[in-house]
Amino acid sequence: MDPYSLVTRNTVEIVTDEELRALLQKPVRRVYAGYEPSGEIHLGHLVTINKLMDLQKAGFEVTVLLADLHAFLNHKGTLDEVRETAEYNRRCFEALGLKDAKFVMGTDLQLNSEYELLVLQLSQEVTVNRAHRSMDEVGRGMDHPAVSQMVYPIMQMADIALLGVDAAVGGIDQRKIHMLAREYLPGMGYAAPVCIHTPIINGLDGKKMSSSAGNLISVADSEDDIRAKMKKAFCPPGIEENPVLQVLQHHIFPRFETVVMHRPAKFGGDLEFSSYAAVEAAYGAGQVHPLDLKTMTADYLAEVLAGVHDAVV
Repeated sequence: MDPYSLVTRNTVEIVTDEELRALLQKPVRRVYAGYEPSGEIHLGHLVTINKLMDLQKAGFEVTVLLADLHAFLNHKGTLDEVRETAEYNRRCFEALGLKDAKFVMGTDLQLNSEYELLVLQLSQEVTVNRAHRSMDEVGRGMDHPAVSQMVYPIMQMADIALLGVDAAVGGIDQRKIHMLAREYLPGMGYAAPVCIHTPIINGLDGKKMSSSAGNLISVADSEDDIRAKMKKAFCPPGIEENPVLQVLQHHIFPRFETVVMHRPAKFGGDLEFSSYAAVEAAYGAGQVHPLDLKTMTADYLAEVLAGVHDAVV
């Protein structure tokens, strides 16, 4: 697959396509994604991790910001708690296949005079209303936000600048913060980042994925847990918002060129698929039973996650 196709597959938006194409012509190109260390790494996180792996294959140098200070500001725990979680998250990322990335702890980047001065300069330009709106999708308790949560998006802009990256990866919930960076960083002498946005996938019940709802698969789940959770997953006849199909699209086909659905001969025998589109078409046409789809998905997901369970449990 060519570099452009690798970067853009399974994304919902590139800002901008023209800038991305120009960036791909440069001999050195750098990209980052930031993660709040606030708990288990799950299939929601894996969407952007897979995208970072695509970017590595496309020739990008990848930086992962383990945003311990952001998590602290967003009420995700004490600094000691989030730092411990950050180290656990790093082991998960590496076990998932994100090798040779540069991991940066937020407090190592952010607690210095150059960084703090840039945050203060940006805070002079960004209104409280803009900062609040940019946090709508990512903040906790935003009906009554703390001042720290208004600093959060400004720090994320400074991260992009001082990490020296050309592009930023995030779920589409990061869009408003990324647009602040594109708008305000050039005025501070930094280039506007190319922004690569991935979808927010559903939880296994078809609703918003949430640790509190228990509708997710952790990357450290055992094979038995993966199979049990997938067996119970919501899998409607249609293809829209189907969480089982989303797992196939975003987690299985980026890693396997073909997948095989094993079925008894009396139910039509084995089926082999060489693309996600082929699976979607067969399922949408009623040629595949939901239980067979879930079983196949569990088979391959267990293989993808096997190394994580062994490495971190």
